[in-house]
Amino acid sequence: MSGAPFAQVTIVGLGLLGGSIGHAVQAYMPGVRVVGYDADPDVRAKARALGLAHGIADDAASAALGSDLVVLCVPVGAMGAAAVALAPGISADAVISDVGSSKGSVARALAEALPGHHVIPAHPVAGTERSGPDAGFATLFVNRWCIVTPPENAAPAKVAQLVAFWEALGARVETMDADHHDKVLAVTSHLPHLIAYTIVGTASDLEQVTQSEVIKYSAGGFRDFTRIAASDPTMWRDVFLSNREAVLEMLQRFTEDLTELQKAIRKGDGDTLFDQFTRTRAIRRGIIEMGQDDARPDFGRADHSGKG
Repeated sequence: MSGAPFAQVTIVGLGLLGGSIGHAVQAYMPGVRVVGYDADPDVRAKARALGLAHGIADDAASAALGSDLVVLCVPVGAMGAAAVALAPGISADAVISDVGSSKGSVARALAEALPGHHVIPAHPVAGTERSGPDAGFATLFVNRWCIVTPPENAAPAKVAQLVAFWEALGARVETMDADHHDKVLAVTSHLPHLIAYTIVGTASDLEQVTQSEVIKYSAGGFRDFTRIAASDPTMWRDVFLSNREAVLEMLQRFTEDLTELQKAIRKGDGDTLFDQFTRTRAIRRGIIEMGQDDARPDFGRADHSGKG
């Protein structure tokens, strides 16, 4: 397509995000060639069957040949190794980016693996609890934020190209410092996932409550925690380890706030509880007003029977 920011895009890692990028580029930039690669031969075979790319390479270095954008869609703990495998095929002028949920550690790993290359990390804040090549879809990024975290020495023209790429996929793009990104995401994404994994684990460990009761009586609150807690365990293990400082800082803040609510409940302090709950409702309203969620009852679920 005339005016597309890149002529050929390589996607490394063909799960939910990589597969969605493959579908989205073909849908929104039909003149751009897409090459895919995954270390798992079964995933490569499935990606071919699903048409996630115009071509699926059988090794990393050949996947990068001729591409002016390489996007790593692997767990953040695997970024460095994936970049080393790609290095022989990456052209000097290509932009190397990623979709990882933590940015400081990824920026360091990619810069170390690919010295002298145009490394510009990014994080599309989009996803579902599903994973694997058949989980991807072209509209995943529409009206979702993508945060680009260019290093200080990044070429402005290359940053502009990457921003244009994500905008073409329907995303709203913001640029920020990698460390600031990691603090923001620690509270908006990483901590909620940690809490979800914990509360679902606590429920499953309760001896006086059977697993069948936990499943049968899952009202909206617990049910929505289980959706988050169903996310890819490999990806989230790596996120917590790679962004540990920011996560631990936010977890300490959360623990202190939780202790205050615990005291209020013990003392029968209804005013403190009411004030806190009133304040937090405003956050929910702001998210809806920005178009980042559905205002309909039960998150707009069509099926309220508990089967959906």
